[in-house]
Amino acid sequence: MAKITKEAALLYHSQGKPGKIEVVPTKPYSTQTDLSLAYSPGVAEPCLEIEKNPQDAYKYTAKGNLVAVISNGTAVLGLGDIGALAGKPVMEGKGLLFKIYGGIDVFDIEVNEKDPDKFIEAVKAIAPTFGGINLEDIKAPECFEIERRLKAELDIPVMHDDQHGTAIISSAGLLNALEVAGKKIEDVKIVVNGAGAAAISCTKLYEALGATHENIVMLDSKGVITSDRDGLNETKRYFATDRRDIHTLEEAVCGADVFLGLSKGNVLTQDMIRSMADTPIVFALANPVPEITYEEAMAARPDVLMSTGRSDYPNQINNVIGFPYIFRGALDVAAKAINEEMKLAAVRAIADLAKQPVPDVVNEIYHVNNFTFGSDYFIPKPVDPRLITEVSMAVARAAMESGVARKPITDWEAYRQHLKELMGQESKLTRQLRETARRNPQRVVFAEGIHPNMLKAAVEAKSEGICQPILLGNDEAIEKLAKELEISLEGIEIVNLRHPDEAPRRERYARILAEKRARQGATYEEANDKMFERNYFGMMMVETGEADAFITGLYTKYSNTIKVAKEVIGIRPEYKHFGTMHILNSKRGTYFLTDTLINRHPDTDTLIDVAKLAENTVHFFNHTPVMAMLSYSNFGADTEGSPMKVHEAVEYMQQNYPDLAIDGEMQVNFAMNRKMRDAKYPFTRLKGKDVNTLIFPNLSSANSAYKLLQAMDTETELIGPIQMGLNKPIHFTDFESSVRDIVNITAVAVIDAIVDKKKNCKNG
Repeated sequence: MAKITKEAALLYHSQGKPGKIEVVPTKPYSTQTDLSLAYSPGVAEPCLEIEKNPQDAYKYTAKGNLVAVISNGTAVLGLGDIGALAGKPVMEGKGLLFKIYGGIDVFDIEVNEKDPDKFIEAVKAIAPTFGGINLEDIKAPECFEIERRLKAELDIPVMHDDQHGTAIISSAGLLNALEVAGKKIEDVKIVVNGAGAAAISCTKLYEALGATHENIVMLDSKGVITSDRDGLNETKRYFATDRRDIHTLEEAVCGADVFLGLSKGNVLTQDMIRSMADTPIVFALANPVPEITYEEAMAARPDVLMSTGRSDYPNQINNVIGFPYIFRGALDVAAKAINEEMKLAAVRAIADLAKQPVPDVVNEIYHVNNFTFGSDYFIPKPVDPRLITEVSMAVARAAMESGVARKPITDWEAYRQHLKELMGQESKLTRQLRETARRNPQRVVFAEGIHPNMLKAAVEAKSEGICQPILLGNDEAIEKLAKELEISLEGIEIVNLRHPDEAPRRERYARILAEKRARQGATYEEANDKMFERNYFGMMMVETGEADAFITGLYTKYSNTIKVAKEVIGIRPEYKHFGTMHILNSKRGTYFLTDTLINRHPDTDTLIDVAKLAENTVHFFNHTPVMAMLSYSNFGADTEGSPMKVHEAVEYMQQNYPDLAIDGEMQVNFAMNRKMRDAKYPFTRLKGKDVNTLIFPNLSSANSAYKLLQAMDTETELIGPIQMGLNKPIHFTDFESSVRDIVNITAVAVIDAIVDKKKNCKNG
């Protein structure tokens, strides 16, 4: 992990808009009508409805997705009592994490009040604003009373994350570490170094999961908390041990199975770890310096199962694995509280998730081939996209079962999809594509079977029921790669096109191709040589009907792939050109961009073909095309070069397709702004319509446009390139394609093959 300097941290927080969060409108506000609805007089109507029924606040306001992160700054990270205002950057950071991981909006509230009674009154007074309250960085023991009373006196979820967040994540880690070690929670001896809010909450939750009270020893700054010590508060008295033979940490950890550190750095020595039981579990969670470093612990005991609070070592105990999803589930059922049942449900959901195969996106971020449940991976990574569904759903279900939910969920699969769409993991379009493909899976050839992403995509597509994969490549190399990635190739066909056993098929394909292209000078010998190339061989599988679709592009230059596609598959007879399209799923809607890959400098005839292909393809995806043909000028303002080609193409399309909503040439800002376009150019065929299809004048503009959008807007999903105009379902990827990208293209290819078969049956 890169070293964080003071200068870099201060610049991060100060550059651009100071701070880390902002408020963004969620409703239109550009017209007088919009403003009249947003404020006076329209705003009176929801006010009156909420007055009659307070629960309607969840319907008409942001309350149901709004959490308060509230602190008095008395225990800020490792900085201590630095005051409410100085703690604000931390609270903003917590708000950022709520938003990016759980889709939850946050107001950070810094209360300059240390008196618990006054602090509680302040929080109660502002509570109607929020759907939940996250207490943060409040010192013990005041935090216990503050949380207890707020939970009792408010009817919305309240959680002190410093206590319960760490408790939930470390409990999940403990359950899994015990499973790896082959130990039972009721049998293990646990030493807890620290008696603050987090340590107390962790230990209580361990007991709720089955840890035996008599097997727990807790220490504070004075040493082992024993029952004969004077001046113990109620919380510490509960964990006081009756043992008289231990007083120091060194004595306490001897023979212990589990060490939980929530204290300060470098207090646990290598000798202490050596004195612990077999396969010791060490959770050294002091930050930024743990009680013992990972390197020291591993050197002392190679069999140690180690967790820290740091992201640069395995098994990080990170509260972000829990709190966004716990609140997400609680908010989505309008829960009155976050109770013990909900916390335990979160523990088990997190623990179970670590045992499931890890998504490719997680492996890529951490630059590993595959995380596997075991000593180095028994806690999910914070970036695991499945946390939003698994934890939120478990918490929501527990809220319903324990009787604190006011808005029960009835369709759990729909809720799962909603969560995925909320976090941009899946859109309605991609879900529909995959569901459609699953209804009639086709045989899909994957050209680069030895590429990790293509191999993973083929396996995922098969597991989802999207297709029957056929991998091209050396079978031994593919099987070796699959073993390294720890994925199963069961039921997946591998074709080693260079193997001697494939000679008859190569020769048959060569004869077919040579005969097909005899008038273009092709010979059998040349065609036979070409059959040793995966693109030629794979496309011939589709051409001969031995496969239904073909995916390629991760290793191959587009220019070569395009050439092969023209030779082997050919362009549909009603066209002279083919092209590609990218689909953009954004908050504004779905947009279709062409031609993003094939035609470098299209002439008028090419643009006409691209426009016709785009119309068909947009209909293919169940949208009605509203098409703008783009240029740097508007409607004949420039009569030379590229604008004239576009102008002529538009003229042809309007004459021959009178019912098609298409116009141009126009600049992209007029295409995208209906109000501005209609005011300045009221004569267009697009009047009153929102454009969803953009046809670019050349490859440079189209390719640059979609890549610029991709780079600038991480929330926009791109699907493509999708080929338009070839005789068979041949689809392309590129070297940047993720596993998800390839699976999406595979679904498109399958649907393309289904449509192609239906069309051929109708014609036949």
